[in-house]
Amino acid sequence: MPATCNVVVLISGSGSNLQALIDSTGTDNPARIRAVISNRADAYGLQRAEAAGIPTRTLDHKQYADRESFDQALIEIIDSYDAELVILAGFMRILSPAFVRHYHGRLLNIHPSLLPKYKGLHTHQRALQANEKEHGCSVHFVTEELDGGPVVLQAVIAIHSSDTPENLAQRIHTQEHRIYPLAMRWFAEGRLQLGQAGVELDGQPLPANGQQLPN
Repeated sequence: MPATCNVVVLISGSGSNLQALIDSTGTDNPARIRAVISNRADAYGLQRAEAAGIPTRTLDHKQYADRESFDQALIEIIDSYDAELVILAGFMRILSPAFVRHYHGRLLNIHPSLLPKYKGLHTHQRALQANEKEHGCSVHFVTEELDGGPVVLQAVIAIHSSDTPENLAQRIHTQEHRIYPLAMRWFAEGRLQLGQAGVELDGQPLPANGQQLPN
């Protein structure tokens, strides 16, 4: 059994992915969520964390003069929990290059598209407008390029003719709740890392679109 891996999760909203991460932790999972931090005091995810007995912190970005000073304060809080992995779970802030570099190789995000397609916002509507046959979500290491970091894991679903952006979003949420806990566990178990040549799982390089998880 690997030693425990300290995880800090950053949120801004309801925290449904946070809940999936919390639910996945247990005696056979070395990941330990040490803290949940939000830039919004009204984020419902803070209540989810408190219900699970996880310490919470709020850091209001509006109280800081610029992005860099906010991110530096955030780094100090995260590092106070000896975080080995930082997970973005609906954290609605563009991170500064200094923050991303500080956590290089140990900062994960989840994006609701099959990256590199549809970086940014409104991914479900854009996939439907493009008449895509498939859609999905991607866990990736964070780099300075928005939604451009190396992909770890993807879940793929078929798009139905009856799909709308709203119900497609719900179907993708279900897949996010499958793959994000898995990526966290792989990292905590020492199986997942970002090497010089890209993402490696069990010492083997993954393809550019990561590990595919069938529906």
